[in-house]
Amino acid sequence: MVYSLTYRRPPHVDSARASVLGDEKTKSIGEASINSQVSGGSGGMSFGIPNDLSFDRIITGGTCPPCTARDFMNYLVYIEHSAENLQFYLWYRDYLKRFDELPSNERALAPEWSAEQAEIDAQAYQGTPGPNQQISAEIAAAFKGTGFAPPTASVVEVKGNPFSTPPRTPNRETYREHAAPSERAWSENCSTLNSNIEKSFQTKTAGAFQGADLKWQPFTIQPFREEISRIIAVYVADGAPRQLNLSAKERTTLLHALANTTHPTAFRVVVHTVEWSLRHQAHPNFIRWTICNGNAPRVVFARGLGVAGILGGIICAILITLSNAGRGWRVLSAIGFMIGVATLIAAWKGMCVVLHGMHHRHLRPWELFAEDDDQFSLDTGKGSFDTLGTANSYEDEPWVAKYEKRNIIRKVFDREVWIQEPALRQIQDTIFVQALGGALIITAISVGIFCASPKGNYY
Repeated sequence: MVYSLTYRRPPHVDSARASVLGDEKTKSIGEASINSQVSGGSGGMSFGIPNDLSFDRIITGGTCPPCTARDFMNYLVYIEHSAENLQFYLWYRDYLKRFDELPSNERALAPEWSAEQAEIDAQAYQGTPGPNQQISAEIAAAFKGTGFAPPTASVVEVKGNPFSTPPRTPNRETYREHAAPSERAWSENCSTLNSNIEKSFQTKTAGAFQGADLKWQPFTIQPFREEISRIIAVYVADGAPRQLNLSAKERTTLLHALANTTHPTAFRVVVHTVEWSLRHQAHPNFIRWTICNGNAPRVVFARGLGVAGILGGIICAILITLSNAGRGWRVLSAIGFMIGVATLIAAWKGMCVVLHGMHHRHLRPWELFAEDDDQFSLDTGKGSFDTLGTANSYEDEPWVAKYEKRNIIRKVFDREVWIQEPALRQIQDTIFVQALGGALIITAISVGIFCASPKGNYY
């Protein structure tokens, strides 16, 4: 079974930070989630991506290799170099769930950060004086109560029992006991938090607040305050190991919100930016990249075979045409044309027809040496699913040097593995049928031209 013959791969998205307003991002994200839920993987299609491979299905573990959440993370780490977006997004999903499970009296300690407050912060950042600017008392008194009043560091009133102990950031053992089965799959050590965090996170967090001209200290009685401080040090602060690609306005607005509350709504604007980037850039590019079943040397080799097949068909047709053989013999050149054009079209879309015939794909470079590098990954604690891990660099991983030493022949004929995801196989079947259809048309035209030519009778 194949998709429509007019199917096209998802186009490559160069940048997710296009000129899209926040409201449009929110609307686009909402529509994507609704469409995914309504279709329910019933065979629908959106921008070349079947609903069986939608962003939500991948994140929730509803797909098979090579389209799982771990494959998506590996793509972001090794190919697109933007894994911090997915790491932050997965943490936020887990944090939202844990916050909702808190008792009501503990949730009351962290009031909701409304959209109106976020908008006031954004307007203050754009057009009003900052806290460091000196304003005389007379001018401040004159503008008091008007829209031109200088912003002041307001303290949020904390309700509830001030002596109750807020929940602490769960450690590895605690999280293993309370995590849902679907979330345990995010990491091999059954935790979204990594205790191996740099000791300087407090300094980085304080520096981030100081850089945003925030003079007050966050409320330490609020739930998960320690965890939020670490998230700021890892994802928000300037020079953070996994710094998100945020504008100065977004970073300042976020820090202002987090200084007042640890409620998940404080991340509203940032989460919309990160999720929009994942849905509209990373996810389409990941599906487009996954459709390719061969590595770069194998695809180049396949293109060479396609060109060789076409040249063989042309040479065969010319030799028969120049001879005194009948016109019917010229049809033999169709074999070369058909094989060459079909191979070339498929290779142009990143597929090797030989691998596709077995529904195989090449192992990725980091997968080839996974067994040898497992101990290295555990020792260094650089798991990509560790929310509070180190920077997403891989240059010092052992597989990099090992793969560079492989000769070109071994890369062309590298190890293969069966493609388990049915939707991906269906996409590749569609592309293969399209390649056969295009080859049939081009072959018919080419052979027709040679058959219409008069005989040469040279030999």
